[in-house]
Amino acid sequence: MALPPSSTSPLYRIGAVSHTTGIPVTTLRIWETRYGAFSPIKTEGKQRLFAEHDVSKALLLKQLSQNGHAISTIANLALDQLRQMSNLPHHTAHRLAPPGQPVSMAVVGLSMANRIESKKFAAGLKQNQIKVTDVLEDLNSATHAELTQQPQVLLVKVNTLQTTVHTALQTLIAKHKFAQTIVIYNFAPEPVVQAMKFSGLIVRREPISDNELAELLQSVLFVDPARAQEFGTSGGVIAARKYSDTTLSRVAGISTNVLCECPRHVAELIAQLASFEEYSQECLNRNAEDAHLHAYLRSISGSARSLFENALEKIAHHEGIDLSEAAS
Repeated sequence: MALPPSSTSPLYRIGAVSHTTGIPVTTLRIWETRYGAFSPIKTEGKQRLFAEHDVSKALLLKQLSQNGHAISTIANLALDQLRQMSNLPHHTAHRLAPPGQPVSMAVVGLSMANRIESKKFAAGLKQNQIKVTDVLEDLNSATHAELTQQPQVLLVKVNTLQTTVHTALQTLIAKHKFAQTIVIYNFAPEPVVQAMKFSGLIVRREPISDNELAELLQSVLFVDPARAQEFGTSGGVIAARKYSDTTLSRVAGISTNVLCECPRHVAELIAQLASFEEYSQECLNRNAEDAHLHAYLRSISGSARSLFENALEKIAHHEGIDLSEAAS
């Protein structure tokens, strides 16, 4: 049985569900009437209205049925059961092994999860390097949820950003140790957006096209130098920024015994790379060709910034420099 939609949840006509999922209207009706897969609301005019929960279930039923599961055996399963089944390994006759292990991702927001799992969106990813392992309805449920795996990336969709949202995200990140967090929002005060960026989150405002979102996700992956021109990936995730401009500025001003003033040069390089990384991220909302280029540039600068942060830590250890924010 589908969960009853809340008063604020969007509802979709069967034609819209068909367009989103790629499932024919006739098939959706059979799954509903014959197998009881959905319980849509019906208007006085007999129009079927489906909730986000139903769209998620339709996508999973489609995926599982294509992998050989009989619709009669899975139609009445709960959404979380279907998602667990979809994450189990299966064999497909002409399935090609990916060039690297896929990056695992948790998604907060059913509408965003439906978008990510759609066939149209998958076509925008260059090498299908993203695997959704957990889907959570909203930030509140995510805060208390136990994730099935340890996702590397957290993708969050919220309508409004407030300080309370930032605090909840920081708690969630600290709990699950995500390597990168991407937040898509509709409205927000600029100080909150800047604070979130400063803390290492990737923040983008709607509207963002499927191609732009795909490029944004692709840009958090490490670049494989052997396939750089194809935007190949090695399956890793670029770590979020570790040090603020204040800390880097302080380190740059410290006199040490290291030849060539390495702390200053490395700290300045990190700051420059971080600035270019953010600049490239902001450029992702242009046309598809430019978006792909800027996503590539961001991944390059992010990888370099992460490597230089590791170098700075070695220098700091050698010279006894405190890199904590409290020392700034």
